[in-house]
Amino acid sequence: MTAATKVFQLESEDQSLIVTAQADLHELDYKEIEAEAEDILSLLGDGTIKNVVLDFHKTDYYGSTALGFFVRLWKRVKERNGHMAFCGVSDREREILEVTNLAGIWPICSSRHEAIKAIQLHNDLDRVPHGDLDNQC
Repeated sequence: MTAATKVFQLESEDQSLIVTAQADLHELDYKEIEAEAEDILSLLGDGTIKNVVLDFHKTDYYGSTALGFFVRLWKRVKERNGHMAFCGVSDREREILEVTNLAGIWPICSSRHEAIKAIQLHNDLDRVPHGDLDNQC
């Protein structure tokens, strides 16, 4: 499955949804971000998607509306016993995650491939007892 919208491109791979931001997620785009966020959240309700990779290789900035969406998405993923990872974040986007204390919640990877591997590792480790897992790729 591949679908492109104004704000996000969606692809699925196994039990993972890959969400690629198509442009910077500014607050002026609030209505578009919220509408597409609801569509993405509803995809997690059908039982086939468990994990999410957020890919930002086409962007340099996201605001508080996007951050709120990330947290809502993460909560939905956790309800499904899934995992979430970021990839392709710019230095500016990484700084936003660090300043808001969100950087330690999700793996932040340099590439989509690394993000998918990080999710697979988390899923594999869920099956066996383990200690704290570092959230970095």
